[in-house]
Amino acid sequence: MKQGVGLSVLSSVLFAALYYYATVLEPLSGFSIFGWRVVLALPVLALLLSRSRAWGEVHALHGRILSEWRLCVALVVSGALIGVQLLLFMWAPLHGYALDVSMGYFLLPLAMVIAGRVIYGERLTPLQQAAVVLAAIGVLHELIRVGSFSWATAVVVFGYPPYFMLRRRLRMNALAGLWFDMLLLTPIALWVLGAQETSVIEQFSGRPSLWILVPLLGVISSTALVCYLAASRRLPLGLFGLLGYVEPVLLFWVAFLLLEEPVSAQEWWTYLPIWAAVLLMVVEGGLALRRRPPARGR
Repeated sequence: MKQGVGLSVLSSVLFAALYYYATVLEPLSGFSIFGWRVVLALPVLALLLSRSRAWGEVHALHGRILSEWRLCVALVVSGALIGVQLLLFMWAPLHGYALDVSMGYFLLPLAMVIAGRVIYGERLTPLQQAAVVLAAIGVLHELIRVGSFSWATAVVVFGYPPYFMLRRRLRMNALAGLWFDMLLLTPIALWVLGAQETSVIEQFSGRPSLWILVPLLGVISSTALVCYLAASRRLPLGLFGLLGYVEPVLLFWVAFLLLEEPVSAQEWWTYLPIWAAVLLMVVEGGLALRRRPPARGR
């Protein structure tokens, strides 16, 4: 449990850093950054697979693909679901949709909690129930204030839960599953990079610092995804979903303070109840760790 919580928080910090990082990669577009993010994920994942001695999981999954056509179809669906999210995450900060995507990530944990309760029958503690109620109040206020959510918000809310449920059903190792996701997305990423009006050589020649900034993009992105997926396997879906509120809080402040997207006075009444829900989850996590008996030596 403790390791899962730590991985979840670390992934949130890295994703928030990545959100702003897209803005320092000029003149790369959101599509170009997506392409580089996918291509650079493969060598980083290969290194992580080697260090964790997890290539056996990749070979085992490859063997299953050759003998189970349904698994092949499921992996294609998995790659498509995560690919859309990767593209949107890199595209939104550059096109004025940073706060919309941030709202999607605020709503995502609530969607995960509902999925965990309805589909898996997971039970919530009283503090977790209170956190869900507070988050729901913030969501309801936003619905009353605006009347709807943008398409970018909807893509996040309705795109991620099927992805995590599919991964859980397939029972794949986090690294091995992510390796195949990126492998399937690589042809699309290479096509995106090759179809640019300005060639890659011209882009890098015009701004030499990209030789350092772009590889660092791959390191941050891959590490964040690995931590996120590993946490999803180590935590109950409901708790994993509620801990996910850490990320949108960070994304909000990146969009508000660094990207300078405006927030009206009424919008604060959407965010404040949700932040109160995050505080309750911090308390819940601390109490859960204190209730665990100390490990005994042999």
